[in-house]
Amino acid sequence: MANQKKFSRTEWSWILYDWANSVYATIIMAAIFPTYFAAVAPEGDVWWAWGTSIATFAVAVLAPILGAIADYHGMKKKLFSVFLLIGLVFTTSMAIADNWRLILVGYILSYIGFSGSCLFYDSFLTDVTTQSRMDRVSAMGYSMGYIGGSTIPFLISIALISFVWPDNQPLAVKVSVVLTTLWWAVFTIPFLKNVSQTHDLGKIPKHFLKDTFRNIVHTFLSIVKQKALLFFVLAYFFYIDGVGTVIHMSTAYGTTLGLDTTGMIVALMVTQVVAAPCSVLFAKIADKIGSIKMLSIAVGVYFIICTVGFYMGYSLEPSQISSEAAFTAAYSEAAPSQDADALLQSCLAKLNSAERETEIPALIDNAGLSSSEADTLKQAVAPVLASITEQGEYDAALRRSNVLFWAMAVLVGTCQGGIQALSRSYFGKLVPPNKSNEYFGFFDIFGKFAAVMGPALYALVKGWTGRSSYGILSLMLLFLVGALMLFLGRKHFRIAEQQVLDNPAD
Repeated sequence: MANQKKFSRTEWSWILYDWANSVYATIIMAAIFPTYFAAVAPEGDVWWAWGTSIATFAVAVLAPILGAIADYHGMKKKLFSVFLLIGLVFTTSMAIADNWRLILVGYILSYIGFSGSCLFYDSFLTDVTTQSRMDRVSAMGYSMGYIGGSTIPFLISIALISFVWPDNQPLAVKVSVVLTTLWWAVFTIPFLKNVSQTHDLGKIPKHFLKDTFRNIVHTFLSIVKQKALLFFVLAYFFYIDGVGTVIHMSTAYGTTLGLDTTGMIVALMVTQVVAAPCSVLFAKIADKIGSIKMLSIAVGVYFIICTVGFYMGYSLEPSQISSEAAFTAAYSEAAPSQDADALLQSCLAKLNSAERETEIPALIDNAGLSSSEADTLKQAVAPVLASITEQGEYDAALRRSNVLFWAMAVLVGTCQGGIQALSRSYFGKLVPPNKSNEYFGFFDIFGKFAAVMGPALYALVKGWTGRSSYGILSLMLLFLVGALMLFLGRKHFRIAEQQVLDNPAD
């Protein structure tokens, strides 16, 4: 297999799970569902960040234990199937629920299922291929994932939202969620049929819980002792946190700033298209210059991404804040006695729209007010709406931010798949195959605990400053620490890479 150019049936079946589950990553985590949730829930981007943190924390706590259990004969596929089922069931529940709190609970549980299945999926990399082919197979997985996540289900979802039910966004999103579940389930079938655990620790011992915790401690100490693994997982802990937070928060951040929803979704589709070939390209370049150098380059690109994202919001928020303050003051003087706060929040959400002068009066007309109250309120806010439009400062900043979002989407596409694929395969080369799941359990716990920190950091900084742009800026700290760990561990990486070349596990 080491010299075989074509992927085997087993490798292709493993690769196809990336194709299958990436539709969840695109529609539920990144593009469509976050914008819907941010619109229906108060402080939606903050609740979305906390929901993501809760889910990733739960998986992070379970990952080492589940990983150690999965290394016993036959357990890896069983645990994979359990988490797959959890993901499918609770993703479907998100299409049924209407209350935003129930939707958030469904998201948390579905994300636990998704993340848990990915933990076992990643560890199967050592079962389906050899060390010399890991970069290629891992990169092709991410490449196929980006193609799968951005083709049929994503395009259908965009069509539903933009053309089929443009006036019924909740229905369009619910159908997209059901489509996500079906796609995920159908394309997992080859994995379930053709992928099996070839490296294990034998049958489950009589006192397996005691042995499991002993193995966890032993694996942790082994990681600490092996300096290359230690520096790598520390670097991974920080930089993958930033990567994941960018994935989770990009559209929720854009929605908070008032960016065009359809434009953001199309831009993220461009991210997927760009990421597909770039994932494979990363692996090819890594073969020539080394995985660590390519990972360092990717971290550098994310510094640029955070800078663009920060400026996108920083240039827009002053106009946004002043416009909201002026509107709120005018509204408060003429506000009706009933449901004043609820109507105000609905109006402020439309204040970001270019059609504000027609959409906000329509909201007031449909709020159930008496005709005199509605007329008084519309007359009070009309000068503010006209002033915002005439000055044009906000709309100009909004157009600039929409363009910057596209630039950021392309930049993310160039390195998002590459940094994830190379991280997975580089770690796989450094660990013993028969304990891959246990090691990947720690790999996952570093990634998941990091994913708790990033969204929480965004939420806290926004809460302290009142500005989402500072939340994005705070992510640069994560990439800075990750880059530092890669730099400090460079000597140990060279030694470990030479050992892999001298003792290939093919």
